[in-house]
Amino acid sequence: MIVLGIETSCDETAAAVLKADGTVLSNVVLSQLDEHRPYGGVVPEIAARSHLDHIDDLVRQAMTDAGVSYDDLDAVAATSGPGLIGGVIVGVMTAKAIASAAGKPFVAVNHLEGHALTARLTEQVEFPYLLLLVSGGHCQLLSVEGVGRYTLYGRTVDDAVGEAFDKTAKMLGLPYPGGPNVEIAARSGDASRFKLPRPMVGRPDCDFSFSGLKTAVRQIIQKLPEGMPNEQERADICAAFQEAVGDVLADRCSRAMKRFAEEHGTGHTLVVGGGVAANVHIRGVLTETCKKAGMQFAAPPINLCTDNAAMIAWAGLERLRLGLTDTLEFAPRPRWPLDSMTIPSA
Repeated sequence: MIVLGIETSCDETAAAVLKADGTVLSNVVLSQLDEHRPYGGVVPEIAARSHLDHIDDLVRQAMTDAGVSYDDLDAVAATSGPGLIGGVIVGVMTAKAIASAAGKPFVAVNHLEGHALTARLTEQVEFPYLLLLVSGGHCQLLSVEGVGRYTLYGRTVDDAVGEAFDKTAKMLGLPYPGGPNVEIAARSGDASRFKLPRPMVGRPDCDFSFSGLKTAVRQIIQKLPEGMPNEQERADICAAFQEAVGDVLADRCSRAMKRFAEEHGTGHTLVVGGGVAANVHIRGVLTETCKKAGMQFAAPPINLCTDNAAMIAWAGLERLRLGLTDTLEFAPRPRWPLDSMTIPSA
């Protein structure tokens, strides 16, 4: 089987072609960073217009790079939610048009399921596994029992961790995108210089909270003599913030690992997906957490942690194997919780 995947949920326009054995024949991503940087964040109207302007060329390039024709495809998959609805509509309509014209099945992919299943593309992780999904818009812990089968253990009660990274960067005067720039600044920082809270640590549930951590960063900045940190102070705050986030994620994952072991036994895997999974410090912290709990650690390569179409094509392949396709009447969704998906019937 060969599947074309399309991703347009936020500020990357992407197209990819994959074979059923996981061979990535092409994976094209066009970032909109330069278009959104002047605004310090993603502007939905600009994002949707950019997707519309570039999607046809990117699909054409992905097909050319893969060396396949539309007749060679077995299905067309597209992110159909959740996301910025204007962009999602562009990708879904493009995929439906191709599927209709080529006479191929259409597969509506949940963007979060794309992240959730990527480790099965790159690491061949077996079901069930524990998933930590960390990105700009999402922070969740879920048990993954199969394609379309997710049990929510915990989620953020306020900000997502990626959002907290970006807002911290903005307060510190770091350029957009904030998360990667906080990580870069933290490399030369002293994490012990500033004391930051660890929200939710020690609680019996698996939920997260990052709003208070973000507020604590703002209070530190306001107390500085100049009212704005110098280069070293900025690096120290970034290091302290990143360490605090790592501690929170480790604690919440440890709690989820205990529940997962009670339900599924030991010897399974913690999979980390989403843009924040590209953070090297957080990967290291969670790797050590897994060692202590007797679990394996798996995360996609950094280039597949951020939004891309290879993960959408792979999720489409996973669903296609189970005979799960969608009609052209499928409506794009701005919200689509993973744990609300239908379990495939036997």
